[in-house]
Amino acid sequence: MSIAQQSVAGREGGLLDEDRLFPADPGTRAIARALYAHVRDLPVISPHGHTDPRWYAEDEAFPDPAQLLVVPDHYVFRMLFSQGVKLEDLGVPTRDGTPVETDSRKIWRRFAEKYHLFRGTPTRLWLDHSFSTLFDIDVVLSAKTADFYYDRIAERLTRPDYRPRALFERFNIEVIATTESPLDDLRWHKTIGESGWTGRVITAYRPDAVVDPEFQDFQQNIERFGEISGADIGTFAGYLDAHRARRGFFKSLGATSTDHGHATARTENLDRGEAERLYQKALKGTISAEEADAFRGHMLTEMARMSLDDGLVMQIHPGSWRNHSPTIFARFGRDKGFDIPTRTDYVRALKPMLDAVGTEPGLSVILFTLDETVYSRELAPLAGVYPSLKLGPAWWFFDSAEGMRRFRELTTETAGFYNTVGFNDDTRAFCSIPARHDVARRVDCAYLAELVVTGRLREDEAYEVAHDLTYRLAKEAYRL
Repeated sequence: MSIAQQSVAGREGGLLDEDRLFPADPGTRAIARALYAHVRDLPVISPHGHTDPRWYAEDEAFPDPAQLLVVPDHYVFRMLFSQGVKLEDLGVPTRDGTPVETDSRKIWRRFAEKYHLFRGTPTRLWLDHSFSTLFDIDVVLSAKTADFYYDRIAERLTRPDYRPRALFERFNIEVIATTESPLDDLRWHKTIGESGWTGRVITAYRPDAVVDPEFQDFQQNIERFGEISGADIGTFAGYLDAHRARRGFFKSLGATSTDHGHATARTENLDRGEAERLYQKALKGTISAEEADAFRGHMLTEMARMSLDDGLVMQIHPGSWRNHSPTIFARFGRDKGFDIPTRTDYVRALKPMLDAVGTEPGLSVILFTLDETVYSRELAPLAGVYPSLKLGPAWWFFDSAEGMRRFRELTTETAGFYNTVGFNDDTRAFCSIPARHDVARRVDCAYLAELVVTGRLREDEAYEVAHDLTYRLAKEAYRL
């Protein structure tokens, strides 16, 4: 029997269990199934992500399976690297242009040979979901099936219905937010807006490159920031005006949120003289590490004040030691799988900002974490009382069935469901979006089903909560 015949013959079992992630108890599973059926086909709200707006602007075919599913996905290549596969052999480009593997079929074969490494991981769930539902493949990826997979996916990618806009519609995406630097001219968002296509792709304001004095090329970034904003960035007041101008520009192209990825959750509320002093040191490149952290912290408070003025929702996701390996950073640059979670304080760290604006009507701050120990101790109690705070979903390393479950168990008792914001996929891997949302819907329905059978939630309420967690909360929290 050929691999293609095996694929057809294997559909009955397939790559995907219809009851995956549901409770084992038959009665509880039946309720979870019913809840899932209620929300399964709701539109995808993707308010925090990193897909490339150029895809939707140009609507060109994706190049090949490796370039779509392996080369750009740090979830994939970090696991392979951990088992001795060189990034160069996976086609990951180097900063200095040193040659890397360019034969996509070879890259795919290396990936397929090591696919067993992903057993039990969320990445395996996402990929199998894509293989099965998008490319109609139902045999497991392996060295033996590598070429069959490659040929099937490559052929599908030549079809018009596999181009970015068609997939956007097939995935039932109602709105997706990309994330851009203040230095971005947003040309692709303009192109999308002028194209006549009805898909809603918006941007989000990510100011790290001009807020973090330790960011690569910070001084040059600030110079460019002044040029494109038309503001006098020689003073701190002018620098704030530059932010206001760029935030307004981002809003004009659909932005409803800002996004802040600092190393810590530290906030400060400095007097204007101290803020000016730190800013001038940052411009000169003489700022110390402690002063740079204080400046970043103060800018979170300034960004919150600006959100009160312009209505942009503020997202704070601290706690990652970025580029943990200097060797990999030097050779391959940012976002190459070496961002590692750290311990994070929120209660003390957020207090200066909360003292300044935390009870102001209209402010909306969404908090994320990579430190699960703070869910019940810090984050849920904070979000459970401050009207400006909401909890973002289990994120990044915890974007998994187990991580989502822990999030619900540790936050619901204090923050409830309605101080959270549903789910977001936070991904660069376009084809994983429906898979990630499907996992979240299944996990939430399983959790709600257990609340029903243990008498903590009425069944009619569970249906309403399932809908809210899947759809309404994200739309409302992100003002979509």
